[in-house]
Amino acid sequence: MAASVAGKSSGRYCYREVLPFAIMVIVECANVGNSTLFKAASDAGASYMVFVVYSFAISVLSLLPLAFLFHRKTRLPPLSSALMGRICLLVVIGLTGQTLGYKGIQYSSPTMASSMSNLTPAFTFALAIAFRMEKLALRSLPSLAKIIGTVVSISGALVVVLYEGPAVVRGSSHPKTLNYSLGSDEQSDWVIGGVLLVIDYILISIWYIVQAQTARLYPAEFFIVFLYNLGVTLLSAPVYYFMEPDLNAWRINSQIVIISLLYAGVVSTAFGIVVHTWSLRVKGPVYVASFRPLSIAIAAVMGVLFLGDTLFLGSVIGAILIAIGFYVVLWGKVQEDMYEDLGTGSIESPDPEDVPLLR
Repeated sequence: MAASVAGKSSGRYCYREVLPFAIMVIVECANVGNSTLFKAASDAGASYMVFVVYSFAISVLSLLPLAFLFHRKTRLPPLSSALMGRICLLVVIGLTGQTLGYKGIQYSSPTMASSMSNLTPAFTFALAIAFRMEKLALRSLPSLAKIIGTVVSISGALVVVLYEGPAVVRGSSHPKTLNYSLGSDEQSDWVIGGVLLVIDYILISIWYIVQAQTARLYPAEFFIVFLYNLGVTLLSAPVYYFMEPDLNAWRINSQIVIISLLYAGVVSTAFGIVVHTWSLRVKGPVYVASFRPLSIAIAAVMGVLFLGDTLFLGSVIGAILIAIGFYVVLWGKVQEDMYEDLGTGSIESPDPEDVPLLR
């Protein structure tokens, strides 16, 4: 009997703590790979608007059989007008944020975009408190741990982006740093880009909140993401065609573009959003948003291992801070889950038997 209880407790811990952490790290690694491939496709002449439409269309085709396969035995509530309204809202928020984000990068730089993305955990934390999806008790140690961990993790990511320092491991290439010596016109574009990126990451935070509520209202991740990706495809196709009417831009003539589209559609846009949706339902929006700074550390490590980039002291210090921040945030979430098991804690993590990922 004791062994059975211990086994069930171990299974609950793996499901609620180990599995979400592991798959979120995998998704962040996959997203870094997607950014690298998108850069290669962009250098080959692919328009980001064409890339978005085609990658979401590929994700729809890949999710169509999976949505029925994984949810064929699940008793799902009927599609309601409230659910469809939430999905439409997600489509508009997602596409608007993506458009503003790409335009912000055009006005500024990918480096600024990476730096500004670290605002997402803070925005999400504030919105989650406003929507009562997170409990904030300043005298509660788990709440303080989540606040401190989020700040430390964001600070570490900013260190990676803004501070280079001496070389620790020298590679065959030297990454570019932020350029602050800008002229008046360039400075104006830099400010415009920064404003667009801030709006983009606010919209991402709102998307996390709405998607978390949608996933709890309709517990079928593959089906929800299928409807979302289908909506983005149907909305982005006419909008982006209006913005990019040149038919030559919509022709795919490069092998690297095809590889990038397949990777983005299947791995990032399909698998990545499904994992995010499931994690949002199991762990909540703040937990998912706290992984955003991790992508910078992953990109630095992958650059050293696969691209021959030089590893600088700033990257090492930032990675350490990110790791510490993660540990503190995760510790706070584990403590909240323990309080919930006692009937006094967080509302974010429902019983794992109610939130199957692959049922």
